[in-house]
Amino acid sequence: MESSPRSSENQERPAGASTVRPWREVFAEARVTTLVSTWFGAGFLPIAPGTWGSLCAIPIAHVIVLFWGVWGLVGFALAVAVVGTHASHETARLRGVKDPGEIVVDEVAGQAIALIPVYALVPGDAVFLRIASILVAFLLFRILDVWKPGPIGWLERLPGGFGIMADDLLGGAVAAAMIAAGLLLKG
Repeated sequence: MESSPRSSENQERPAGASTVRPWREVFAEARVTTLVSTWFGAGFLPIAPGTWGSLCAIPIAHVIVLFWGVWGLVGFALAVAVVGTHASHETARLRGVKDPGEIVVDEVAGQAIALIPVYALVPGDAVFLRIASILVAFLLFRILDVWKPGPIGWLERLPGGFGIMADDLLGGAVAAAMIAAGLLLKG
């Protein structure tokens, strides 16, 4: 979700949308869905909004694991995926753009998924390994999100919120599988 490939000006419009609406109008019409889809404004940060969305997920994931464990993180990822699909669909529809770059809830969900094996497989007292694994999970997810190889890119073609969210959910799952494999092979 970098600003160049997904900026609002470069995106096709959904069926029935004739113009791109200003963000203030979108926000006025749907405050909560706009806040959720832009992850409380992180999507409006300058340069590479998807990276900001992914970065926002890391401290949230850590706090969730501290209080509710790995299953809490799984629940968070699922909840963000479900709520994010609706919120991103509505925000894109109101904006009049198929996949506005400012929508970053998909990165939050995908990054949370990528972090699951880090918290499931790396003991809390292995601080250096955990920090390194978080960094690797972040980088792998961002590479997959920008590159969108094979099926990850195909999912982006799905309609509405499903297309906005699905590629990042699969990207997060692929990054998680790679992290899990690396950690398990490391032994």
